[in-house]
Amino acid sequence: MSEIDALVNGCLMPGFAGTAVPEWVPDALGEGLSGVCLYGQNLAGAADGTARVAELTAAVRAARPDALVALDEEGGDVTRLEYLTGSRYPGNLALGVVDDEALTEAVARSIGRDLRRVGVAVDFAPSVDVNSDPRNPVIGVRSFGADPALVARHGAAAVRGLRAAGVAATAKHFPGHGATTVDSHLGLPVIDVDEAVFRGRELPPFTAAVAAGADLVMTSHVVFPALDDRPATLSRRILVDLLRGELGFAGVVVTDALDMAGVRAAHGIPEAGALALAAGADLLLVGAEDGEEHCAAIRAAVAAHLRAGTLTEERLREAAGRVTALRERLAAAAAPPAEDGDGIGAEAARRALRSRDLVPLPAPAVVVELRAEANMAVGEAKWSLAEPLDALGLMAEPVTVREPGPSAEDVLARAAGRPLVVAVRDACRSPWQETWLRALTGQRPDAVTVALGLPDDLRLVPGPALATHGAARACTDAAAEALRG
Repeated sequence: MSEIDALVNGCLMPGFAGTAVPEWVPDALGEGLSGVCLYGQNLAGAADGTARVAELTAAVRAARPDALVALDEEGGDVTRLEYLTGSRYPGNLALGVVDDEALTEAVARSIGRDLRRVGVAVDFAPSVDVNSDPRNPVIGVRSFGADPALVARHGAAAVRGLRAAGVAATAKHFPGHGATTVDSHLGLPVIDVDEAVFRGRELPPFTAAVAAGADLVMTSHVVFPALDDRPATLSRRILVDLLRGELGFAGVVVTDALDMAGVRAAHGIPEAGALALAAGADLLLVGAEDGEEHCAAIRAAVAAHLRAGTLTEERLREAAGRVTALRERLAAAAAPPAEDGDGIGAEAARRALRSRDLVPLPAPAVVVELRAEANMAVGEAKWSLAEPLDALGLMAEPVTVREPGPSAEDVLARAAGRPLVVAVRDACRSPWQETWLRALTGQRPDAVTVALGLPDDLRLVPGPALATHGAARACTDAAAEALRG
């Protein structure tokens, strides 16, 4: 392998298919690959997701002890360690509702310690996007809220907590993904606001995260026309002039996954990777697909750009050098002392509950779960309100509702004469769920509606209601306890 190819490898972080580390990964690590990113698909079929992650990281480190292993462990709805069971920690929106920075820092520190115990040194968290548009299909409860100052305070606290546990923290998705109505996994979002609005709304949380010591900043595949006509991942104006120059960020700039349509649709993965390096990115997150062929294609694309003069060897060496410095620092870092973090997630989830006219269930209830397709960041991570209610002896019958049925009328007939609980998750952004929910609660205003996503769902219904601000296991357990009274 040439020196240039080895430098490119040092800027690559692919995923891989399957539930075991494939043979090509150790070979690539021996040729300079920076490390790997783990995804929910890598946990399929595992009895214990945390144990599976530990097995995978051990296999990676056996090939290269200083390899980076990263994943998205935001707490709340986006989890990899507890993808199969639901997270023991509430997510950002719940923490923003509580608005206790010390609690946010403690939760992040506990998450970081969980990661360190299984060999993960890089967390692609926290999201410091300001969720200014409730229609946002991909951020939502992953944001601390809609107030830039609140998001800035809690984003900085989360960065401090992760770093205190010896885990590299990543502020994402720069310079903001909260005002979009398009999911960049599926298309190219545009946030068309003037620069003054952008600087007052999107930018403050990233400024705070950088000041708090964020080790990485992840780019967004989002266009800000006031700044550039290219998505941020491919914009030198945003990554170099703004992030490096104005915010003074000196760490690793990592792209969001290059297999997302926000950049892949127009450029393809290899070309997007080369363009991102030229724009100022250091680490290319290749994506969840098996990365062997994509890495080879990116090396070829980078070589073509070097020959054309659209990417310089100096820029490539700079990028690889930053990633190497991060890898070496994390490998040399001592593990933090043991600390009992048990219970912090449950405490945070309980404090985040908000209720309206809620009374304890008088008897076991028919528990309805409205389920729509989750966004790709969340994936198939588990959530259930029926299970914790059943564990408390408060579930008479579970009913799962997906489009197109069963109908509200069918469920009303089944629940006649019995308490009724309906769990919803962002029905305010799903026309069929909103119609279904209104039809049911119009006939059963005594039904308890539990919003496991945005609290906006509760505006759709009369009667008793509970908002958890997330669907993590910590949140559903807290909701079940509240319904028991």
